[in-house]
Amino acid sequence: MTMSTVTSADGTTIDFDAYGEGRPLILIDGATAHRAVNPLNGEVGELLTDSFRTYAYDRRGRGASTDTAPYAIQREIEDLAALIETASVESGGQPAILFGWSSGCLLALDAAAAGLPVAGLVLFEPPVVVDDVRPPLPSDYVEQLDAFVAEGRRDKAAELFMTAAAMMPAEAIPGMKQSPYWAPVEEVAHTIAYDGRIMGTTMSGNPLPADRWADVKVPVLVLYGDKTWPALSAGATAVAEHLPTATLRAIPGENHGTEAATLAPVLREFADLT
Repeated sequence: MTMSTVTSADGTTIDFDAYGEGRPLILIDGATAHRAVNPLNGEVGELLTDSFRTYAYDRRGRGASTDTAPYAIQREIEDLAALIETASVESGGQPAILFGWSSGCLLALDAAAAGLPVAGLVLFEPPVVVDDVRPPLPSDYVEQLDAFVAEGRRDKAAELFMTAAAMMPAEAIPGMKQSPYWAPVEEVAHTIAYDGRIMGTTMSGNPLPADRWADVKVPVLVLYGDKTWPALSAGATAVAEHLPTATLRAIPGENHGTEAATLAPVLREFADLT
């Protein structure tokens, strides 16, 4: 493993670990996750060292990466552009594959739609709600998050994410606050609204806009665990049906997460086909 940084277009420092040599693979975390709390990306990188150069990075505002206000989705696309450029140089010009977890799926799609040079996308359970299988996010979800953070109430922003987005019961929150998991979530609570902006209307209960990701032309593999929540399997299906170049695949026995040993061979197989 090597540790390094890239500088994004607005001067933000993006910190990453790289594993192995070969075809570039960039792993994109979902809401609140980063390397210090999510070792899975590094574990995937370790398993693929023989044929991939895998990049596990902290999205802006999290972990060891810095942040620059004001936020815009384009800034995160530029972060990926800087990583892709580095990956291209280090791999002799090979185009990268992007892998996204949850809301990181939508960032991967936005990056491809913006024309970043990628060979393909693998998406694990994108957060999409196009029916009444679960309640939609509040229409002012992002505004509520921003207000809580501005008031210094990061705990309330984290609570809103857990209850409105992750569908945790309100009575579970006091116990969660006593767990080691809670403090890292509060620490990056200001970035939850970033993912909310990236999601846009994808969790509104309405069909995806016809023009969203219309410019994605590369192969896309949409994954979901066959033991996951019905809303997430329905969302994965909706995204796969929305994208002409997409294939849908269930991962046996998994839910809204999986193990590196399960994911690594799926990524190898996808790479062999792109």
